[in-house]
Amino acid sequence: MDYKFVELKVENNIAMLALDRTESFNALSLAFTAEITEAVRELNAMDEVRVIILKSNAKVFCAGLDLKDISSMGLDGKAKSNLDFPVNLHYLFDCCNVLEECKKPVIAAIHGMCIGGGLDIVSACDIRLCTEDATFSLREAAIGLVADMGVLQRLPLIIGQGFTREMAYTARFFSAREVERMGLINTVYADEEALMEGAKKLASQIAENAPLAVRSTKEVLNFSRYTNVQEGMSMAELKNMVLFTSEDFVEAVTAFMAKRKPDFKGR
Repeated sequence: MDYKFVELKVENNIAMLALDRTESFNALSLAFTAEITEAVRELNAMDEVRVIILKSNAKVFCAGLDLKDISSMGLDGKAKSNLDFPVNLHYLFDCCNVLEECKKPVIAAIHGMCIGGGLDIVSACDIRLCTEDATFSLREAAIGLVADMGVLQRLPLIIGQGFTREMAYTARFFSAREVERMGLINTVYADEEALMEGAKKLASQIAENAPLAVRSTKEVLNFSRYTNVQEGMSMAELKNMVLFTSEDFVEAVTAFMAKRKPDFKGR
């Protein structure tokens, strides 16, 4: 489909998904988050895509919620409309959920400010990289709200309860090096050019592996966050019962015996 607020590009099994609501610093409106949701779903359905890099075309990664757009939805004090309010805002939640549920790994490449809903989005990604000048703020407490797009549920699984609560209660800006020490960021790069080179290199390393195995590994990792070790291991065993029959597994064994690089097809 045609998009107004995002740009898509696929090359060498790597999809580049760029947030492109530049005039608003990628502030999250309903129309914008609807496009993010649909774009991720489109990439998720494309067999040639093995990994996604999520980046920004704006001067910052994301300025948080578009408060003017969201407040225009309004609450009129009536029970029915108030109960419908979360339903009417579902794209805000969907744009994070689809990233987490996407079959392909998603690498967030972050520069500049990553505020509020932007932090929700990157928390739903698999891996996060950023520039030295990047800053992060879980901003909702400063504007009288509670973060409700999943960050309070996902972030503690990444950086722990203590750091999450510090970010949520203070609503202050944290530097790239601070969040790197927390474990939110894998690598900090000097500038945007180095960031994108690093993201593409990492994406290429992922794309070289067997797509069905990478997909299954993500599913097991996601499942295992909310269950015990034995249940997580059982799911991994079930995945391998299928993967042992894949063409890619046969190719891996054949390539190993021939001392060559495997050529995986995702079958």
